[in-house]
Amino acid sequence: MRIACIHQGYELYGSDRCFIETVGAIRDTYPGADLRVVLPRQGPIVPFLEGFATRVDYAPLWILRRKSLWRLATLGLLTLPLAFLRAARRFGEHDLVYINTAVVADHLLAARFCPGRAILHVHEIPQGLALSLLRGLIRWSRATIVFNSQATRAAFALPSSIPARVIHNGIAGPPAALPQRYDGTRPLRVLMLGRLSRIKGQDVLLDALDALPAETARRIEIRIVGGAFEDPERERRLAARIAAAAWSSQVTLQPFAPDPDPHYRWADIVAVPSRLPESLGRVAIEAMAYGRPPLVSAIGGLAEVVENGRTGWCVPPDRADHLAAALARIVAAPEAWTAFPEAGRRRYEALFTQEVARQAIRALVRERCADLALDAASHPHTEVLREARPGRKAPEVSREPERSFEAAGAVPQDEVAVRRREQEAPAP
Repeated sequence: MRIACIHQGYELYGSDRCFIETVGAIRDTYPGADLRVVLPRQGPIVPFLEGFATRVDYAPLWILRRKSLWRLATLGLLTLPLAFLRAARRFGEHDLVYINTAVVADHLLAARFCPGRAILHVHEIPQGLALSLLRGLIRWSRATIVFNSQATRAAFALPSSIPARVIHNGIAGPPAALPQRYDGTRPLRVLMLGRLSRIKGQDVLLDALDALPAETARRIEIRIVGGAFEDPERERRLAARIAAAAWSSQVTLQPFAPDPDPHYRWADIVAVPSRLPESLGRVAIEAMAYGRPPLVSAIGGLAEVVENGRTGWCVPPDRADHLAAALARIVAAPEAWTAFPEAGRRRYEALFTQEVARQAIRALVRERCADLALDAASHPHTEVLREARPGRKAPEVSREPERSFEAAGAVPQDEVAVRRREQEAPAP
């Protein structure tokens, strides 16, 4: 069997890590498959994929990035026919094509002409014109659709006639929640982890610190960890703001770290003050796995992950005043949230572990391949589900180096079912 896995990124942020986990689940499902990974360029993600992939290829992909949308809509259109032909060739050379995120436009366009071979995993909640464009691409593709949350599914609002399922991202975590050390006698340690961007809300967190009374602000330490994707000027502006502030000694800005474990161990709570909807909220899930209650914007998938007042706190998005008020309450009354770490860990174990996700991905891939096999049986002239044979020459691929689930139980669930699974999960 020949399987291609297409990804629009090359770093190690949320969607990148989800892609690694899914590729690993596909490899577990078909250990002998010829599994090709296609990326737009080399990057930190590659070493994590090499253990699963037969080969990692680098090829120009026609990706709908927000910052380059107008360029793509003008001069970029000249490159689309060639990109489409490359994608169509890839479909012709593989039995199954997994597409991670809906912005890989060339492969979504080509998917329509190879019915049944594409799985599209949607991890984003775009806004405005981008949402309309991606919704249209998804409907055109006729791919098997997987959303990473109920919030993502609701945002795209596909017709009920288009089959789709929800598979929560599986997140690796420590064996048990870490002990909670904060008792109010030292500053509260607040971690913010992720890409530096206006959407993620680093400025909102700093605005909240500005809004606090000086006495309360002195009782808070903030660690911001991350980098700006191809935008060093944003990193410089954020660093300059921190250096010029009266509370500069209480806030540190650190570069992106492939392993966030030391940061979670440092933290007491984790802030995710996103301005726009997160499709799920990987950092919030990781925080609960570590026993670090998340303080999040009540928007998109974050409100699906965090139970306000039980596993963490939810505040209105882009409201520094509400965020500041929540921080003041957290600092003033640590005894009010002593049960949050254990409750968050139980919720993580019930819904968001890697194993729950892997079972669902395996079930999905087996289901799709079984359907392809049936199709092959009814159309003997069609070559699908080919066995990968040692020594078989790999197809040439254009390179440009620099350039949880209905089948497995993590389906959309009502809150009663979720609570029952959390209660049945072993305590950390």
